[in-house]
Amino acid sequence: MKKGKEFHTFRGYQILDLEDKILTSSMEDYLEMIYRICMENGYIRINILSRKLNVRPSSTTKIIQKLGILGLVDYEKYGIIRLTDKGKALGNYLLRRHEIIEEFLLNLGVKETLLKDTEMIEHSISPNTLKNFYIFNKFLQENPSISNFYIKFKEKYKNEDIELTYPIK
Repeated sequence: MKKGKEFHTFRGYQILDLEDKILTSSMEDYLEMIYRICMENGYIRINILSRKLNVRPSSTTKIIQKLGILGLVDYEKYGIIRLTDKGKALGNYLLRRHEIIEEFLLNLGVKETLLKDTEMIEHSISPNTLKNFYIFNKFLQENPSISNFYIKFKEKYKNEDIELTYPIK
């Protein structure tokens, strides 16, 4: 098989991706939320961040310490968390990635599982695929008649009897 065409397990692809990333998926989630809040308030505290992400404060503290070591946040024990310039740049990218994926899924008509699907996809999407999502979103914005045509087309097939749920529970 040609280079780049070899199959891997899902975990295998994750391991390959880790070679190019400085953050784990969890660290990305924390940084994205810190960015969201800091853009409104300028800072965030551990307890607020923990509540927003539905995690324990002790877990949040560990991640914040790691983000601090990487130079992405400034943090003092029992104090406020602020993003560094590097943290702001990465946080902006993470939020933008989230928004592009979310818009793509909305264009497909995904509603009930929108947040979960966005969160799952954002940690495994390649830059090339993300760019294509972005371009497709722009295409639909500039061609609303095509988007409307898809909505009607989807309506026609939404009740089609096709089993797409996991067959074993």
